[in-house]
Amino acid sequence: MSYKRIHVFYSGRVQGVGFRYTVQDVARGLGLNGWVKNLRDSGVELVCEGEEKELKAFLDSVKNGFLRNYIVNADVTWEESTREFHGFDIRF
Repeated sequence: MSYKRIHVFYSGRVQGVGFRYTVQDVARGLGLNGWVKNLRDSGVELVCEGEEKELKAFLDSVKNGFLRNYIVNADVTWEESTREFHGFDIRF
């Protein structure tokens, strides 16, 4: 098993459309841990940890689900996990 972390910056029309809540539901459904928050530049930042297979499923779900209509770009960085998160939260 390969426990990893992704750090993602989404841009587009990703605020005010339920983006963070949908991402939270997808992450929790896959058993992932981390957080998501809105940025001042109208983007969304996300840090998510879990098994590599589930992280890839998460990215595919966001990319190909109904949120795809709002995303212009997703800048994804793969990192080593710190296992510091318990659950998946929306930060304000």
